[in-house]
Amino acid sequence: MNRVFITIGIMLVGIGAVVGGMFGRLPQRTNTDAGLNPKSISQDYGEALELIDSNYVNDIKHEDVLDSSVQSMLWTLDPHSSFFTRAEFKKLYEEQQSQFYGIGVSIYQHRDGVYVQSVIPETPADKEGLRFGDKIVEVEGKDATKWSSSEVSKNVRGEKGTPVNIKVERLTAKNPVPFKIYRGGVPLPSIRNHFMLENKVGYVGLSGGFQETTAKELDFAIENLKKEGMESLVLDLRGNRGGLLPQAIEVVSRFIPRGQTVVSVKGRSRYMSSRDLRAVGGTIHEFPLVVLIDGSSASASEIVAGAVQDYGRGLVVGSESFGKGLVQKVFPLPYGTGLTLTTGRYYTPYGRSLQRDYSSGSIYDYFTHNDGATVNGKEDDLAESESKPEPAGKPVKTAGGRTFYGGRGIEPDLKAPGLLFNDARYRVSESTFFFTRQLVAGKISGFESYKTEKQTFVTVIKPDDVRVDDALFNRYVEFTVKDPKFGLTKANIADQYSYARSRLREQIATARFSSEAGTQVLLENDPQVLKAVDAIPQAKKLTNTIMASR
Repeated sequence: MNRVFITIGIMLVGIGAVVGGMFGRLPQRTNTDAGLNPKSISQDYGEALELIDSNYVNDIKHEDVLDSSVQSMLWTLDPHSSFFTRAEFKKLYEEQQSQFYGIGVSIYQHRDGVYVQSVIPETPADKEGLRFGDKIVEVEGKDATKWSSSEVSKNVRGEKGTPVNIKVERLTAKNPVPFKIYRGGVPLPSIRNHFMLENKVGYVGLSGGFQETTAKELDFAIENLKKEGMESLVLDLRGNRGGLLPQAIEVVSRFIPRGQTVVSVKGRSRYMSSRDLRAVGGTIHEFPLVVLIDGSSASASEIVAGAVQDYGRGLVVGSESFGKGLVQKVFPLPYGTGLTLTTGRYYTPYGRSLQRDYSSGSIYDYFTHNDGATVNGKEDDLAESESKPEPAGKPVKTAGGRTFYGGRGIEPDLKAPGLLFNDARYRVSESTFFFTRQLVAGKISGFESYKTEKQTFVTVIKPDDVRVDDALFNRYVEFTVKDPKFGLTKANIADQYSYARSRLREQIATARFSSEAGTQVLLENDPQVLKAVDAIPQAKKLTNTIMASR
């Protein structure tokens, strides 16, 4: 029997043993379910695959068949039990280690290919001289002009110290520029930005998942902001899809006393017993706190937001979170593959289930869950509330006096729609990138002073560091309307004036300084961030009440 069939047998029997361990003994068979046990399933599957392998009209890609079979089996259980191929399992491990091996660029897919958006300092790409605006046209002799950003990323990653040959199209060069880059460690920090907002409000963007370094990164950011005069904090968990549970416990422990329950875990297998996980102690910060969430905030992010909300330690602002309250354990499998299997459920300290219902609808419907921020391109809170199902969980009254329901993720204390992104704004974003690419290459006459050979890697900038005056903006408009590929007129741009100006500043900040600086520019006009800053006085009242009761 070849390796594929051996692997199938081990996997199916192993999974059957785990499932049996979780759910107890299988019921006695009847005539209608004869033979349905792990051993017979493994045998039937192997025989079916041998039959297909011998008789199917085309050659069989056994690894693809195996991968899809195991994944389909897991998805009959729940949406979060998943199979990982060798490459996927390796990537999962790298992300948890907060580092992977590659060249060190942030890339973005635009209308005609994949471009370097930013270079990460002290990485191989930085040392070899890649720049903002470089178009990746070839990787290891293969044409990359029609690749997606994920295809480029996959092909430039590899083992530490191994070379990858790429060619880029650069505006200041007549022919594609070749690079031979030796792969090295690339950091994947949890916290991508931290800087001061107005009124002594600090901002921490914890968007990169919960990894082994998350708590240390948070400590570093808070200490830096305190030195700059921070008196209250906005902790941004938008887009953070979760990660390591112990790190979520550590983050909450910075804001609530030692011994208080952070999250309850309920399971019934030998891998997950029911228990309360409590704050671990250490330095507790008592400043007012606002936590930002959105429809992509999931799992560990929801644990943090739920604990803060239950105890009234701070305000939660934004839109409803994703609603992932299932606990997965990682099981390594033979030949470098692995799977995550749900072994328990998460509950907030006051008993709310975090998990959204997945009993009806497809896997696609579940993962494309819309938080209702926009309907037909318009902000519409009424449409969101009308489409929302009735609360399924029991009502829970938090320490802050608000009533919430389980079974629907985390509802914010204060709702705030996210930045609206429609077709017109997509076109504006594209045009600002291509204009900035020309600008920093010194190709826009009269604005040669903007020419930039290399990012400075400054991560925090002042408002005057990136100025877009009327002359520069008008030149951008001229550039854009001349190119029919953008599909924009002067009237279109005028309708999106504030957005276009902000996007242009963001692109210039990214090209001259860093991606973090570019993000900082966008956050200046982010409606949810502005709402969070406005909510600081309410958060202060909550904080004073909680501190007085201790």
